[in-house]
Amino acid sequence: MDRDKQISVFSFIKDLPNVCSLLGLFSAVIGIYFAIQGNFPAAIIGVLWAVLFDWFDGIIARNMKGRTKVQGEFGAQLDSMIDIVSFGILPAIILLSYGNYNIWFLPGAFVIIASSAIRLTYFNVYGLIDSKTYKGFPLDNNVLILAFVFLFEGLFSQTIFSITIYTLLMLLAALNLSSIATPKFGGKWVYALVIYVMTLTCIYGWFLLNQV
Repeated sequence: MDRDKQISVFSFIKDLPNVCSLLGLFSAVIGIYFAIQGNFPAAIIGVLWAVLFDWFDGIIARNMKGRTKVQGEFGAQLDSMIDIVSFGILPAIILLSYGNYNIWFLPGAFVIIASSAIRLTYFNVYGLIDSKTYKGFPLDNNVLILAFVFLFEGLFSQTIFSITIYTLLMLLAALNLSSIATPKFGGKWVYALVIYVMTLTCIYGWFLLNQV
């Protein structure tokens, strides 16, 4: 694109899919804030809503009429940058914080962020295997599983549960970088995601009320 014809950066902010992406980023930042504080129910709520907004920005983009190619390219890059925060940095901070920032948890945090960056870069270059199949395990599925596992935190000691989520996140990172063909959920699956996010938000909200 000719430099003289480049569009203002701020002109992309009013694009509705990008607004949705930024709401997902805001949810992730909230999750990071509470994860650092050790408030894990609130952090999990943040990451759940980050997934929801991540799904909806694509749905909105695909159904918008009159969206230019440049807007689509910008939106795809913005979405990828936000995914690193939501599904790389945020779960890494949850792991570090739950492990009381013990140095032994630092390699795990690095693996989570590095595998996220590598997977997203690979996807940006190669895309899907076909219209309905990913190569490797999608990053957003990692945090959906993590959110479910955290429901059982109270059944274990902190040491046992920290080892459990460490092991789980390392396994998921390996699956992210694997060549396993994974179905791309879409269509009516979005209703299942909405129900899942709303249900877990209510459960973790109840946990928060009982902490007061």
